[in-house]
Amino acid sequence: MEFVKVQGLGNDFIVIDGPYEPKRSDVVRWCTRRSGIGADGVLVVEPIDAERISMRYWNADGGEAEMCGNGLRCIARLAFERGWVTAPQFIVATAVGDHEVTVKEDSVVAFVGVPNPFRTGTLTVGEHDVHPFAIGNPHAVLIVEDVDEAPVATAGPRIENDALFPNRTNVEFIEVLDGGGIKARIWERGVGETPASGTGATAAAYIAHTIQGVDLPIEVHLPGGVLSITFDDVGAWMEGPAEIVFSGVLT
Repeated sequence: MEFVKVQGLGNDFIVIDGPYEPKRSDVVRWCTRRSGIGADGVLVVEPIDAERISMRYWNADGGEAEMCGNGLRCIARLAFERGWVTAPQFIVATAVGDHEVTVKEDSVVAFVGVPNPFRTGTLTVGEHDVHPFAIGNPHAVLIVEDVDEAPVATAGPRIENDALFPNRTNVEFIEVLDGGGIKARIWERGVGETPASGTGATAAAYIAHTIQGVDLPIEVHLPGGVLSITFDDVGAWMEGPAEIVFSGVLT
């Protein structure tokens, strides 16, 4: 079975042509970095027609997730370069709805979804105050003074698995920068700390904009690079790079 390795800001994925539903054990084995291909997750993509493709996503622990923002951009790049679609602007269908994408020379613009702060106010998890938020996937955002010193490795899994989040949650630690923009680190559900996350960056930008008053568009500075996030009457949009890395065969 053939696969393609793709990445967006260091957030990397194994892509398999559908229709196909991988076993949890296979996802874990393929994503393991020393004994497998190595990735943050597996994407299964399938052409629908000349203007639409479909995408499903499994995290590195084998659990299927609702959506993947960086994966969305990577799939868009791959589908356009393969000629599955006839124009650089098309639709990617996911479990949480349709996402318009536009493939540019050096970046991909993608509709992330409709922001949904699914609980009001803040929640307290242990000693941490978090802002719950959903944008395809569940998120919990923490505002910190120094993101480089944030307890990502300890607070991340604690919050991810808290009973307040029955389906677990992604966790974002954000620092508002002087002059605009934010710096963020992300603990991804089922993966661990990751260099970038499209939906995570969107959640971080939404909280920065609505609570901290950061102006749009917001540059989100992640360990893997920078994503530009904005919001309009339709919903949330992101722009960032997406790259096809290599291809191979699974045996």
